[in-house]
Amino acid sequence: MVEYDAVIVGAGILGLSTAHHLKNRYGNAQVLVVDKLNAAGQANTAKSAGAFRCLFHSRTNFALADSSAEFHRHLQDDLGVNLKLRWTGYLWLFDEEGYKQMQPVLKDLAGKSFECKEYDRSELAEKLSIQTNFNGDEEAQLMGLASVHKGVFIPKAGLIDVDSLVKFYESEFLKLGGKIQYGTEVKNIVVEPREPLGVPGEPFFWQDSRAVGVDTNRGMIRAKKTIVAAGAWVPLLLDPLGVECHVKAKKRQIFSVKAKTDTLKKLLWTKGFSPVGCLPFTILPKPSIYFRPALEEDAFWLSYGDEFPRAFQVEENPQPEEKFYQYGIYQVLAKYFPQFKDCQPFSSFAGLYAINTLDGQPVIFEENDLMVVGGASGSGIMKADAIGRIAAALYSGEEYAVLYGDRKFKVSDLSLKNRNVEPEKLVI
Repeated sequence: MVEYDAVIVGAGILGLSTAHHLKNRYGNAQVLVVDKLNAAGQANTAKSAGAFRCLFHSRTNFALADSSAEFHRHLQDDLGVNLKLRWTGYLWLFDEEGYKQMQPVLKDLAGKSFECKEYDRSELAEKLSIQTNFNGDEEAQLMGLASVHKGVFIPKAGLIDVDSLVKFYESEFLKLGGKIQYGTEVKNIVVEPREPLGVPGEPFFWQDSRAVGVDTNRGMIRAKKTIVAAGAWVPLLLDPLGVECHVKAKKRQIFSVKAKTDTLKKLLWTKGFSPVGCLPFTILPKPSIYFRPALEEDAFWLSYGDEFPRAFQVEENPQPEEKFYQYGIYQVLAKYFPQFKDCQPFSSFAGLYAINTLDGQPVIFEENDLMVVGGASGSGIMKADAIGRIAAALYSGEEYAVLYGDRKFKVSDLSLKNRNVEPEKLVI
């Protein structure tokens, strides 16, 4: 039986980025990616909102997102890889209290030469025709809506075509001699003693054991290292081994609304924020519903990351919930933006966030020749390149990874035993 140097479980964005960077660094390594679906990036990667930002408070998040965004810029501008990258920016709306809490973050970022622009409520009302003041609005107060005090626009942010990014990593990995086996469902990770005795029932607890590959619907695949990058399904493979990864799945939903009316078209093509000449990715103050332009569809994508009492649950085929839009997103959005009154979605989809319940930042660690790459917590697209480089450095046992732009990142900072990350104060 062939033994690969590495088998990677999952052909989503994290698995493919890891595969590409691993193979790019070790050209002679025999690397196989397996996925139960029949094409790359067809699970939760395909359900992404396809947006990115470089506005984060924590050093960790900023390094991962900023270096990945610069790599994407390099691919499109310098190498001619069409990722349909659009620097539309992010517009974060705050109530008065939220803006006060944001001030130390903005001050800190200003010291790092990070660019942003502030808008007061009158400017926002004029540019967006947004309702900024809910004083005296009993219905808005009953819903707990917050008046808009300020808007903070971040130009280093925007939209990316997820499918194009996936295809880049897939094609580059294959060009380097990597192999991908689709339609291959991993049933479990195979564990054997390092020094087998040939006794039935091995390994016993007193034996030094390691992961030696995966058992699939197409037979066993042996590997020197097994890398699990299966997104929301990571704990399903690790729990039977007693390996804790602190990753849990939670459903997220996106609803598409056409810009049918003149007022919605005007909103979609709002000028003055970015050179693209459209509405930025916009986050409301409270609750933090977000919506982004879907220019190819002449539409908006609307979503909200609800927490309590949304269950942690792995669903094989998560479905959007009509009531979530009708009695949730719509009611809030139409209050802030009357342009959306009576608008119903023409399409919708749902996926799973693989949430790291420790701190919402990725986990990358190794235990007994078993590597885990996951817990992107909804930020997989915007951090995937950096995550893949860090995983490749861990594979080779290096202390530091070199991110795009020659930025050094300590690999153990995203481990579990020696974790060193800061709390993120800017969470959608």
